[in-house]
Amino acid sequence: MTALEILMTLTTRFAPSPTGYLHVGGARTALYSWLYAKKNGGDFILRIEDTDLERSTQASVDAIMDGMNWLNLEWTHGPYFQTERFDRYNETIEQLLASGNAYRCYSTSEEVDAMREEAKAKGEIEKYNGLWRDRTDHPADKPFVIRFKNPLEGDVIIQDMVKGDIAISNEQLDDLIIARSDGTPTYNLTVVVDDWDMKVSHVVRGDDHVSNTPKQINILKALGADVPQYAHIPMILGDDGKRLSKRHGAVGVMQYRDDGFLPEALLNYLVRLGWSHGDKEIFSREEMIELFDLKDCNRAPSGFNTDKLIWVNQHYMKTMDPAYVAEHLAWHMADQGINTDNGPALADVVKIQADRVKTLKEMADISRYFYEDFTELDAKAVKKHLRPVVKEPMMLVKDKLAALTDWSPEPIHAAINDTAVELALGMGKVGMPLRVAATGGGNSPSLDITLALLDQSKVIERIEQALVVVEARIAAG
Repeated sequence: MTALEILMTLTTRFAPSPTGYLHVGGARTALYSWLYAKKNGGDFILRIEDTDLERSTQASVDAIMDGMNWLNLEWTHGPYFQTERFDRYNETIEQLLASGNAYRCYSTSEEVDAMREEAKAKGEIEKYNGLWRDRTDHPADKPFVIRFKNPLEGDVIIQDMVKGDIAISNEQLDDLIIARSDGTPTYNLTVVVDDWDMKVSHVVRGDDHVSNTPKQINILKALGADVPQYAHIPMILGDDGKRLSKRHGAVGVMQYRDDGFLPEALLNYLVRLGWSHGDKEIFSREEMIELFDLKDCNRAPSGFNTDKLIWVNQHYMKTMDPAYVAEHLAWHMADQGINTDNGPALADVVKIQADRVKTLKEMADISRYFYEDFTELDAKAVKKHLRPVVKEPMMLVKDKLAALTDWSPEPIHAAINDTAVELALGMGKVGMPLRVAATGGGNSPSLDITLALLDQSKVIERIEQALVVVEARIAAG
């Protein structure tokens, strides 16, 4: 790659604040940024905007990294931390002061509040009135903030890739604070410097940032920096129609892992939550990269629908390589305290259970009998299926199963069928009591396949335990 090509590389970024977990709105923003970079052969930067020292935590940083890694949204550069770049921000502030694009403001917060109230009373825009904008009589012993000298005339045009052109009059904009009285830089300054230094060509973020964008464009122009392309993605709404956010019902990405969703399912669901390609619902990672375009994103907010996510998750559990699904199932087995060292391969469990559950968490729960003995049988199943009349068929099928030298589905099925034929019973009269005995309850996949995944001696032992229950019912009359 030539130097010119490097300079021209399309670059996006995801820049979360570590003040909480990575929620689904942030994950979608990260996904859209990642996809656009991948589609165009560009770079994807991860930047942690941790200048809010009071609210930023290492736990939140870890949660963000865990979420990005679980979703496999790998970044080209980073993670960068803003707290490590204060010298660079201060350098830029001095540059803006020297060029006359920033100034020291000695107005107290109370004085600024009074300015806003006065403007409100006059029906004017509520903002700082520029009292110190051109003054040079600076007091020596009074604290000050540094404000950006916003242009007083003209419009800022945001050429938004999603919303179209947005025009904001400079008259509406404040001389925003770019450094607090303690010297720490503010968000609108740090993000501008970072995007400039990191050669970010496309900024993809939620449309709650639209109000920040004209301020940032003006600072970029004052610095002589290139203005990136912006794409403001509409917010995700919760079930109540209100914006989904960290503070309002948004679930952290890792909670979806904990609840039993595959990362591919969540990504597939999120990509469709604000973007579409015809009526297509299921997208592989490769298809997402090939087909995604910011220009095709919806302008209207999208509503989160858990039932739809569950449908997508079920699709992936049933269609992905069972060995891969088993890797994720293993986490849930461990989380539920199920030791899988002794028992069938998890991939085999996935094959027979995937179409019977909504989540991996549920799959782990209903598959416990493959790996653990149970001390009690399901009471309803016992009452319905382990009645005195099943003693004879249970004893006969036990003997036939015990005699098998090939413990596989076909011979197992034949043994169950032969028992039914020999006693002139329907298959259910043999199969259901056997299912309760082997699994502890009345639900399981096909009985012959289920039994084949259990150890032969284990099945015989469980039948004998069930017969003890039957004998007790006989004795009780």
